[in-house]
Amino acid sequence: MSKTKLFKLFKNKKCGEMLFDEPMKNHTSFKIGGPADLMIIPNTEKDIVESVKLCRDNNIKYFIMGNGTNLLVTDSGIRGVVIKIGNGFDKIDIHDDKIICQSGALLSVVGKRALKECLKGFEFASGIPGTIGGAITMNAGAYGGEMKDIVIKVRILDKNNNVVEFNNEDMDFRYRGSKVIDDGLIILAVKFQLEKGEYFAIEEKMKDLTHRRISKQPLELPSGGSTFKRPTGYFAGKLIDEAGLRGLRYGDAQVSEKHCGFIVNKGEATFEDVFTLIKTVQKIVNDKFNIMLEPEIKIIGD
Repeated sequence: MSKTKLFKLFKNKKCGEMLFDEPMKNHTSFKIGGPADLMIIPNTEKDIVESVKLCRDNNIKYFIMGNGTNLLVTDSGIRGVVIKIGNGFDKIDIHDDKIICQSGALLSVVGKRALKECLKGFEFASGIPGTIGGAITMNAGAYGGEMKDIVIKVRILDKNNNVVEFNNEDMDFRYRGSKVIDDGLIILAVKFQLEKGEYFAIEEKMKDLTHRRISKQPLELPSGGSTFKRPTGYFAGKLIDEAGLRGLRYGDAQVSEKHCGFIVNKGEATFEDVFTLIKTVQKIVNDKFNIMLEPEIKIIGD
């Protein structure tokens, strides 16, 4: 659908904030990406349902995103609609030892709320720079914890525009994957089961994990987080380092000298810079160790 038709279709609809020709580099942690024809930032569950239904009914391509922390977007951008679930759809409610939050809530904010209420079990996720929706989709994990360990229920929009709830067992959680990816589901809200704990013990664990993350990861530079998934029995960063690729650079994209599992944007890196570097790393590691690294970041765009 042309941009003109897209504008006419959505201009009078109440689906949240609408941004036409919005640069994706303003919405990704890589700071890379051309314009999306239309970005919708919903404020309510109804906004999300209506936006998706409009796209489906009119055969318009759409993409659901959260905080953009694991996205690499092409320089030509994204045709169709990007629905960014974040600020405005981030309500958090706490009842005893359970947390219910909308999918746009940041993991860091949920972590702070859990600490305030003396709830333990969320510490592992409190430093991950993404949203609840993205974390559930990828079964995000760190330092021995995963989303699947604490999820009770997930409220989703399915392919038939029905809002339904799934139990933990229904979600088919696995390493960096879930039923959300398999079936094209859209996460609306999540209920977590945590445990009552002691404030200072929870705070100390969060501080320790934060220190470990800051000391080992190149958080001072734009990136998409861990670039590659962990191969069975190996660590991607270690393989890349042992292949002699620490600091390897293409344009303004570089294999981080601090942690080889990250590709970072040293300034004005383009999609092609990062993509070329990813392919180069994959080839060299595969040639040396016969292991093909699989990207953990999601590559999108036209």
